[in-house]
Amino acid sequence: MNKNIVHGLLRMLATVCTGLLIALPAFAGTETVPATQLSSALHWRSIGPYVGGRVIAVTGVAQQPNLYYMGSTGGGVWKSQNYGASWENISDKFFDTSNIGAIAVAPSNSKVIYVGTGESDIRNTLLTGDGLYKSTDSGKTWSKIGLADTHIVSRIVVDPNNADIVYVAAMGHVWAPNPERGVYKSTDGGKTWKKILFLNDQTGAIDLVMDPHDPQILYAALWQAHRTHWGFSSGGPGSGIYETRDGGSSWTNITHNQGLPSGIFGRVGLAIAPSDPNVMYAIVQAKYQG
Repeated sequence: MNKNIVHGLLRMLATVCTGLLIALPAFAGTETVPATQLSSALHWRSIGPYVGGRVIAVTGVAQQPNLYYMGSTGGGVWKSQNYGASWENISDKFFDTSNIGAIAVAPSNSKVIYVGTGESDIRNTLLTGDGLYKSTDSGKTWSKIGLADTHIVSRIVVDPNNADIVYVAAMGHVWAPNPERGVYKSTDGGKTWKKILFLNDQTGAIDLVMDPHDPQILYAALWQAHRTHWGFSSGGPGSGIYETRDGGSSWTNITHNQGLPSGIFGRVGLAIAPSDPNVMYAIVQAKYQG
């Protein structure tokens, strides 16, 4: 099967309590298959590992299609070097928490891996994190690199040309207001961090994507949300979509650009088409008012 198809399939992951699911086509071969034919032939099977609860963080290495990393909400970071046939835990001896929210491999150096802790699906039962960890040897060893008070790291994006330039979307405290939330940037591999997008102490960053052709252009989704012991509030005037074209030095609110819903936003998910960065997708929790 075409390796680009494999990469796409492994991103079609379900959040389940027994590990990962992978969608595989019912046919074999090396040819590229039309999307309609591929989708009709997909079926799911579990590829584990069967510990650790839900899975919300998965990434691969473009130059090594057999290599994948995944993080679970209660089982730490796992590595597979055989397309998911088997997995080994690579975080237990180094991490102070097993709750993983985000993973990113540096495109310019696949030995450099950044991991963010804390689950961004803020359920009534969840564990918060203690910041970020980094490996420079493909996960053999790890070091802690700060942002502990962010509680939840929802997304990590690494500059494709420089493994030391990294952006982090942080949700902040689930149960109470705190200022350690928003979008952060490091230009020295995590030694120091600068908060580059912050709205208020009740609104965090839930998603972050980078233009595949221009690393100075990023889009961030902010989410005003919090939990109480008796309920959950999702959405508010703080939620929305922001754009930067200068690596985070300045941001533009594009929440209500043409085509997006009007009114209050809740949670937002973002994606940019790798083949055409002018094509962007947003899935928005909102009452559509076209």
